[in-house]
Amino acid sequence: MTPPRSNSAPDLPPMAIPEALLTSWRAEETGPAQGWDFSALAGRVEESPVPWDLDDLYRERLAGARSVLDLGTGGGEHLLRFVDLLPPDTIATEGWEPNVPIARAALAGHGIELVAFAQPDDVPDPAPMPLADARFDLVLNRHESYHPVEVARVLRPGGYFLTQQVDGREFDEVRGAFGLGPHAPGVTYRRLREGLLGADLEIVDGAESVGHYAFADIAALVAYLQLIPWEAPADFTVDRYAQPLYSLHQRGPARGEPLLVQRRRFWLLARKPAPAPAPAEDD
Repeated sequence: MTPPRSNSAPDLPPMAIPEALLTSWRAEETGPAQGWDFSALAGRVEESPVPWDLDDLYRERLAGARSVLDLGTGGGEHLLRFVDLLPPDTIATEGWEPNVPIARAALAGHGIELVAFAQPDDVPDPAPMPLADARFDLVLNRHESYHPVEVARVLRPGGYFLTQQVDGREFDEVRGAFGLGPHAPGVTYRRLREGLLGADLEIVDGAESVGHYAFADIAALVAYLQLIPWEAPADFTVDRYAQPLYSLHQRGPARGEPLLVQRRRFWLLARKPAPAPAPAEDD
C-alpha cells in the first residue's frame, strides 16, 4: 500500500510503490546522527575524488604549528586523524548540538578543549567566537560555516586559514525532487574567496571541483539523509516523501544503476599578513 502524500511534498503524479521498497527505505530511518561517522555507508555510497588531498594539506600546515583551532569538528573524527601532529595548544568548536557531547568526550582524552559555537549559515553578520584576538597560528575548517572577519580576528599575523567547503548548490537533484532550492547558494568558491580578501587575508591557494555521489539505492540515500538532514525537508520521513523518493528511484536504481547526484567541493588557503619589519636604524 502506498502511504498518503504530505501537502509539503512536491506535486508529482502518484505512482504505485512496491511495499518491499518502502520497507527497505523505512528501515534506514534512524533519527538524528551522533558525530559524522559515515562508515556504515561504505560500499553503498561512493563519491568521486577531488583533485587535491585534504589530509596532505592538513599535514603540511600542522607541521610546526604552535596553536590550532578546528572549526566545526563534528564528533572529532577528522581532527583526531592528525593527533600525532597536533600541538598541546589545540582547541575545537562544534555547533551541531547532538555532536557537542560526542566531540567533547572524544577530544578530552587528548587534552583538546571543545567550545560549543557555530556561525549560522543565514546570518551575514559575524557571530563573535569566544576566543581571544590573534590566538592561533592555524585555523582549520572542514565543511563548517564561518565568518571571514572572525577568522581573521583570531589568527596571529602570519597565520594560516585552511578550509574545504561543500558548495551550497550541490545535491540539486535530490533537493529538487523534494521541491527545495539550493541549501546555501551563496557558498561558492568565488564568494568565499572574495570574503577572505575582504577580511584583509591573502589567498595563497585553492581550487574547486565538480563530481558526483553514487548511491547504490534509495535506502542508501535515506541513510545518508539521517546524517545530513539539511539536504531534506525539515519534516522528512519516508512515508511523507515516498513519491519523490520513488521518482529518484526511477533515475537509476530501478534499472540496477546507482543514483548519481552532483557533488561540488572547493578549498582555500589564506594567510593573515605579517607586519612589515621595522627599518633598521643607522648607527
